[in-house]
Amino acid sequence: MGHGELKVTADVPGGLSTKHNERSKWAVDPQCPVRDVLDRIGDKWSTLVLGTLASGPHRFSAVQRAIPDISKRMLTQTLRDLERDGLIARTVFPTKPPSVEYRLTPLGETILEPLTVLVQWADRSRAAIKNARQAYDAAS
Repeated sequence: MGHGELKVTADVPGGLSTKHNERSKWAVDPQCPVRDVLDRIGDKWSTLVLGTLASGPHRFSAVQRAIPDISKRMLTQTLRDLERDGLIARTVFPTKPPSVEYRLTPLGETILEPLTVLVQWADRSRAAIKNARQAYDAAS
């Protein structure tokens, strides 16, 4: 199998494996129409923010407490990016000082099921991945 080829051995919901058994252009094409969406969902913080908001609306400080290792600047940027993509909504309440609440939009709620599947896979696979990393590092 050469570079840029994707070999799928399991059936993936949505027919991904049957649609892309040969060279997978979506995997390497920088103009792929879904690549920017996958980049957003696959970044370091978006999945954690979406998972936090899955339990209901949160204020900024509550999201930050739920994800203690994210900086205030990075959380602000991640929330803005998710809002721009239509996955979350920001509501400003006219209080003194103003309070802001974030919640999933209907579109954002649709990402929870596939994210749950991915998280479950990661949990099931983490020992195998850890072993693979150790073997790779030992051979390097």
